[in-house]
Amino acid sequence: MIEEIFNVNLPVNETLTLRRNRFAPEDISTSTKRISIVTGIHGDEIEGQYVCYLLAKWLNNNKHCIKGIVDIYPSMNPMGIDSITRGFPFYDVDLNRTFPGNTSDFLPAQVASAIVDTVRGSDFAIDIHASNIFLRELPQVRISRSTADELIPLAEKLDIEFIWVYDAVTVLESTFAHAMNSLGTKTLVVEMGVGMRITKEYGQSLTKGILNLLAHVGIIDRPVLPTTKTMVSNLHSEVFFVNASKPGIFIPILEHNVTVLKGEKLGEIIDPLSGTIEETIISPCNGLLFTIREYPVVYEGSLLARILEDPKEDTPL
Repeated sequence: MIEEIFNVNLPVNETLTLRRNRFAPEDISTSTKRISIVTGIHGDEIEGQYVCYLLAKWLNNNKHCIKGIVDIYPSMNPMGIDSITRGFPFYDVDLNRTFPGNTSDFLPAQVASAIVDTVRGSDFAIDIHASNIFLRELPQVRISRSTADELIPLAEKLDIEFIWVYDAVTVLESTFAHAMNSLGTKTLVVEMGVGMRITKEYGQSLTKGILNLLAHVGIIDRPVLPTTKTMVSNLHSEVFFVNASKPGIFIPILEHNVTVLKGEKLGEIIDPLSGTIEETIISPCNGLLFTIREYPVVYEGSLLARILEDPKEDTPL
C-alpha cells in the first residue's frame, strides 16, 4: 500500500511529497515485527533505488510469505534526486546532518522530523547509501563502535563482504542512523557502488541479503540461507587511507574487492602533457582493497583507495 508520509506546498505550484510502500500481513498485532528500508537521503546516491524496486517486486510476488511489516522509502530527498544534488536543494544543507529534525525549523529539518516520526517504532531499519562520483565502494555495512555488539550479528545476515566498525564522531550524531538507533530501532547503514549510477550486481546481492535478514528475524517466511565469512574491522585491524601526493590522472591497476600485499602497486598518477608517471601508488599494508578511485582527475590529497588491514597477513616482503 503506497502512502504519503509528508506533504508541503512549494513555490510555483509545486509540492514536496514523501511516500512509502507498506507490505504487511492481514493480521497485525503489537508483536508484529517491522522493518523500514530507507534510501535517497542523498540525491546523487541512487544505488538504493534498484534495491527498493527488486524488494518491492519480490514482496508483490510472494505476499503469502509476509509475516511482518516491510516499509520501503525509496526517495527521502526527492528534490535532490530530481536535480542530481547530494544535499537538499535551495538550502545548501546535507539532509543526513539534520536529524532528528524539528517541525518548527526550516524545511530540511521538517523533512528529517517526518522521516524519524514515520520510521519510529520499527524494530529494524536499513539506510542504503552509495559513494560519490569520485569513489567506488565495495558493498559494506558501517556501524558505530558503540552499537557494534548489537548490530554486527544482524549485519552478518546480509551476507555482505565487509563490516566497517568505526569510532563515532560528533557529526554522526545528526545522521538518520544515529537518530533511529537512539530511539531503539536497530539501524544498519549500507554503502555501495558509485554516485549517480546503479550497479546491478550490487543491488541484486543486497536484495538477497535483505531477504535473508527478513527471514532471520521472522518478517518473511522462507529458509534462512547460510552466509559466507564477512570481514569485520576490529581493534586488531586498521583502515588505511591512500591519498595522492601529486596532481594528475589516476590510472588504477587493480579493481576493488581484491586482497593486496604491502608494497603492491595499486596504480599510477600520470601527466598526459609530459607523458610521465608523476607518482606510483603503493599499498601501505596487506588487506582488502574495498574503495578505489572512480573519477580519474586527482589533486594533492585526493583519496585514491581504502584498504582494510589484515594483521594476520602482515608479513615482511
